[in-house]
Amino acid sequence: MINHNTVKKAIKGNEEAFEQLIIQESEKLYKTAFLYVRNKEDALDVLQETVCKAFVGINRLKEPKYFSTWLMKILIRTAYEVLQKKKRTVLIGEAFIQEITENKSIQPEQDLDLTYAISQMDQHYQTVIILFYFHDLSIKTISQKMQKPEGTIKTYLHRAKIELRSLLGGVGTYGHKMG
Repeated sequence: MINHNTVKKAIKGNEEAFEQLIIQESEKLYKTAFLYVRNKEDALDVLQETVCKAFVGINRLKEPKYFSTWLMKILIRTAYEVLQKKKRTVLIGEAFIQEITENKSIQPEQDLDLTYAISQMDQHYQTVIILFYFHDLSIKTISQKMQKPEGTIKTYLHRAKIELRSLLGGVGTYGHKMG
C-alpha cells in the first residue's frame, strides 16, 4: 500500500520519497509494460521513461491517493508511444518464447497463448483486461485510470472476454472456462 505521506514528500521534491514509491510500484509497472510491449528491453525502456516522466511531473499530482493510478496512466501512454514508434514490431518465434519463459511462468505455453491473444486485441480491451485480471483492479478504479465511464469499462471488459475466449478457442487462462 502506498503511503500518502511519502507521496506528499515526493510531490514537494523529496527524491528519496519518490524513489521509495517507484521501488514499491516497480514490479507491477514492469509486468504491465511487458504485457504491452512483449519484450524485456522495451519493457525496461517503458519503465525508465515512465519514471522520468513521473519524476518531472509529480509536482502536478493533486491527490496523493491517486499516485498509483497516475503512474499507471503514464506507463500505459508510454507503452503505446513505444509501440507506435516501433509500428507494433514485436518479438515472434523463438525470441518471444524465450522472453515469456524467462518470466518463470507456471505454464509458459498458456502464457504464450494468452499474451499473444491480448496483443491482438484493441488497445482499450488490452488495458481493461490487464488492469482487471493482472492487477486485480475494480471497474471503478479502471474507470478512473482510463477516464471513461464505468459502463464503458464494463462493456470493454465484456467484449474483451468474448474476444479472448474466441482467440483462445473457448478456454480461458490456465485451462479454465472464461465466464
